[in-house]
Order: sequence, then C-alpha cells, then structure tokens
Amino acid sequence: MAESIRVLSTLALKGAIRQLADKYQAAGGGPIDADFAPTLALLQRLRAGEAADVVILTREGLDEIVREGRAAAESCVDLARSFVGVAVKAGAAHPDIATEADLRAALLAARAVAYSRLGASGILFAQLIERLGIAAEINARAVIIPQGFTAERLVAGEADLAIQQISELKQVDGIEVVGPIPRELQTPAVFSAGRMTASRKPGEADRLLLYLASAEVAPALRESGLEP
Repeated sequence: MAESIRVLSTLALKGAIRQLADKYQAAGGGPIDADFAPTLALLQRLRAGEAADVVILTREGLDEIVREGRAAAESCVDLARSFVGVAVKAGAAHPDIATEADLRAALLAARAVAYSRLGASGILFAQLIERLGIAAEINARAVIIPQGFTAERLVAGEADLAIQQISELKQVDGIEVVGPIPRELQTPAVFSAGRMTASRKPGEADRLLLYLASAEVAPALRESGLEP
C-alpha cells in the first residue's frame, strides 16, 4: 500500500478534501492523511515542529510560512475563495440579511450568535460588530468557540445564528445556510496550498497540489460552498 501524504488544512476545505481524497486515489495518487483546524491553530502547530507534506491555509498564512522558509514558494497555488455566511437551525425562520441595516437588526434580535475566536470568519465578524457599533450587545450573549464548527451550537440549541465560512457551515447537518453577509461588508478569504520544504515526499506533494489546482476539482469546491 502506498504511503499516505500528510495534509494540514484549514477547516474551510474539509468538505472538499474529504470528497476529493477517494477521487485522487482512483486517479493514481496516494492516500491522503488530512487533519483540519483554523489557520492560526495550524500555524502554531507548524511552528512547534509538526510535520506535513502539504498545507492549505489562508493566503496570508501561507505567505507567512513561505517567508519563514517552511513552505516552498514555487509550489504555492490558490485554490478557492470563501465568503462568510449566516446559518440557522433547520426549520427556523430565515432572517433578512440582505443589507447592512438588515444584518444589524438580525444580529441584535438573536438570542445568541455563535462565532469562532480563531478562524478567519471570527476575526472578520469581531471587526464587523465593532464597526456596526453592536459589539458589546452581541458579545454579552454570544457563544464564542475556540475553534471548530459554529453551526453545531445551533443544533445544540445554544444559539439562534451561526457565523462562519459558508463551506464550514455546510459541514454540519441539521442547519440551513441563510446566505452570505452582504458582500460589501466582507473581504473574501483566499485559501491556498503549498508544499512544506521538509516534506519527505516532495514529488507526491507536488502531484497533489497540481490536482487540487486543476479544473477537475472545481465542482467539489462549489458543492462545498467555495468559489474555485
């Protein structure tokens, strides 16, 4: 059996990678051993010495480890864009979030809003509620998780709204994605991949990177809530 290739990936790509792993092997590639966490958590693990062959991070995160000499600059490829969205528990009413004023009203009307402390979406949301002037009100009753899927808090009944990358919201059963927050309020996250310079399987790593950046994977990316 072929030796697996170790992938450390941001949570936003979890659905797509799991869907693509079998297809990659069927096309002649090796098995993928993937672990998923927010970019900031992965950066901490890499800097602590954790080994990997391929990493998938935000573009900014990948650029950081390239500058540190941990990832090979010539191997880096942009894979997808992702927007932050809002979700509710399945069957719940969908609030109007079409405009800045609508979103503000929906957030203030919620019993509790769940968001992530470490993820790119959580950082954006924390900045957004400050900008909207409602940070104190929202945070007084927010469910802020260190990492993981915020929509799980909807299923548990702990929150009325969950905020996260749409591709991450879609990983949780029993919820419905209302839609993206207004585009003018967010900057899409770009997720990129690269080969670690210490990889012991550089050829296989580069093969996987070529596959992930190919047009063949675009449908899986779209299905998972990402834009190729």
